[in-house]
Amino acid sequence: MSFPWAKEYTPTTAFGQWMDEKLPIGRLVYNSLGAGYPTPRNLNYMWNFGSLAGIFLVVQIVTGIILAMHYAANADIAFDSVEHIMRDVNGGWMFRYAHANGASFFFIAIYLHIARGLYYGSYKAPREMLWLLGVVIYLLAMATAFMGYVLPWGQMSFWGAKVITGLFEAIPLVGKPIQELLLGGFAPDNAALNRFFSLHYLLPFVMAGVIIMHIWALHIPGSNNPTGVDVKGKQDTVPFHPFYTAKDGWALGLFLIFFCLMMFFLPNALGHADNYIPANPLSTPAHIVPEWYFWPWYAILRAFTFDFLFIPAKLLGVVAMFSAILVWFFLPWLDTSPVRSGTYRPKMRVAFWILIVATIILFICGGAPAEEPYVMLSQVAGAYYFAYFLIILPLLSRIEKPLPLPNSITEAVTGKPLEKAS
Repeated sequence: MSFPWAKEYTPTTAFGQWMDEKLPIGRLVYNSLGAGYPTPRNLNYMWNFGSLAGIFLVVQIVTGIILAMHYAANADIAFDSVEHIMRDVNGGWMFRYAHANGASFFFIAIYLHIARGLYYGSYKAPREMLWLLGVVIYLLAMATAFMGYVLPWGQMSFWGAKVITGLFEAIPLVGKPIQELLLGGFAPDNAALNRFFSLHYLLPFVMAGVIIMHIWALHIPGSNNPTGVDVKGKQDTVPFHPFYTAKDGWALGLFLIFFCLMMFFLPNALGHADNYIPANPLSTPAHIVPEWYFWPWYAILRAFTFDFLFIPAKLLGVVAMFSAILVWFFLPWLDTSPVRSGTYRPKMRVAFWILIVATIILFICGGAPAEEPYVMLSQVAGAYYFAYFLIILPLLSRIEKPLPLPNSITEAVTGKPLEKAS
């Protein structure tokens, strides 16, 4: 977005001027993250989670590269190589725990970032491409995390791979070939482990490339804000640096405190004990579950317990699980309300918080055994989840009467009209 009042980048040294002429990296950073990028003055702490997710992706890439130097992608010794990292490599336990818990913190930031976007209407025009790229990033993160979960080659790794790849078998005609292509055979073995390790190493860099496009798409229309009102003038903005770098830094410090508490004192709290047992194809765990950040989709998958007409329940569950995420791609066109922010949409706000409760229920049910009352709760919560996106939002877009919007961001912050606020 073009801001006529943005401060221009001016190198102060001869070397800086030479670099700006030959390779203007300094100008790019200044215009993207510095005073050259004016930002709405009313952003709250919910706007910190995008940068936090980016920082934890860097943590994952750095620790992943170090772990890859010592990991052996071979079904016979993969489990032992992880134990070697934990016991024999200098600092190996720390890098492994940082990588395992870093994935959880990455997804915490991602989920809060998505929730903020849903509440404040960050998917609406002119930010549709920004939202679509964000959904692509989430799908890449899911694929990366699943493949990383397989690499320790413990019991939950092996059987998680068998169950999840087995879902493709439910797809008519092409499902079985896709499953065999993923595994490199008929069951998880050495070929599957090599494939997953290769893709797990590659996909974070692909994700980083999409994040660059995501940030690029952000800078074209500029950031959304809690009011959903467009920037009207210089009074509505502040430079990204130092105002929001300081705010991001405070949030990062708080996040890192909890991250260090988990890494040093509760490193296995978010994992599963069965993954410290070597993979055994002849011994099925009593309760197979994916990592906690996949639980809502796993609950939706298991919510289908009977066939419908000629469609098997397993296929219905697979379609519903993937559709639960793919529906986000259509959100900018499902919600046609001219008002972005849920702050000014009272009925939408109530429906949104019910959605949050339904999602929490899906989280709980996804990690619980596939028995009552969890199956029934998954069905009810899953039904509301789809109804929110496909029925409630489109309907409210037409019938809801929003509250009066402020004339500008400045008016919302100061209570004074734009021309008087200065």
